[in-house]
Amino acid sequence: MTEQLRLGLIGDNIARSRSPLLHRLAGLQNGIIVQYDRLIPGDIGEEFDTVFDQCAAQGYRGINVTYPYKERAARKVRIADPLLKAIGAVNTVLFEPDGPHGFNTDYTGFIAAYRKAGGRAHPGICCLIGTGGVGRALAFALVALDAEEIRLVDRDTAKAQALAADILSTGTNARVVVESDPVTAAKGATGLLNGTPVGMVGYEGTPLPAEAMKGASWAFDAVYTPVRTQFLRDAEAQSMLLISGYELFFYQGVHAWAHFANKPLDEDSLRTSLHDAREET
Repeated sequence: MTEQLRLGLIGDNIARSRSPLLHRLAGLQNGIIVQYDRLIPGDIGEEFDTVFDQCAAQGYRGINVTYPYKERAARKVRIADPLLKAIGAVNTVLFEPDGPHGFNTDYTGFIAAYRKAGGRAHPGICCLIGTGGVGRALAFALVALDAEEIRLVDRDTAKAQALAADILSTGTNARVVVESDPVTAAKGATGLLNGTPVGMVGYEGTPLPAEAMKGASWAFDAVYTPVRTQFLRDAEAQSMLLISGYELFFYQGVHAWAHFANKPLDEDSLRTSLHDAREET
């Protein structure tokens, strides 16, 4: 009998998410039939908590969680790793007999994406715009990558200050600064990171003017729909090293699959299959 796996994604504005395809292709590699549902609270007519709470009873093995629910999800799960508790955001949930368990594959996924693009080079002075769910994962990943300085930018200064305190509580040697203006924070930065939804389909634009990017050496955008955001196009015009949100999407999905199915993946084959499927659409 063919093994079956029911998974889902809770989030807003996820009609173009490629997570269902990634996990179905991962299942094909392992002879598993994967049902991966998009669970959009607004479309279902339920609050996030209700949608989340119903998943275990409806037979979901696990779910991914995306904007804007990652921090809310973290308050509803067991988190064994103290570092992940400090991040305070969850994007991967497993439903176990003793309750839901939470993980953050944005954190591990960004580290993998950065090392693929930049090797073992240190990130330097980093300007991170957005301190919500994905922003928190990126900030802690920058600590793990030995960033020299992390400048946190958010319209909600209290949110950025809370993240700064959580980072410093780890005992990191990185300097952590809170800024309200992204242009000011970008001055003299080595790396520029967009951790906001600005630039994705439905949230067009860029979180940083092109002229403010001058002098930086690398840029990352968490947005991957579209892959070539205005933020990355502006960075490319400055001859910066680019790390696309697609790379984060790919690695967070690979790492989530390990939690969901505990089965191996041929990453090169998966990447090719995803690319071929994109060319067909």
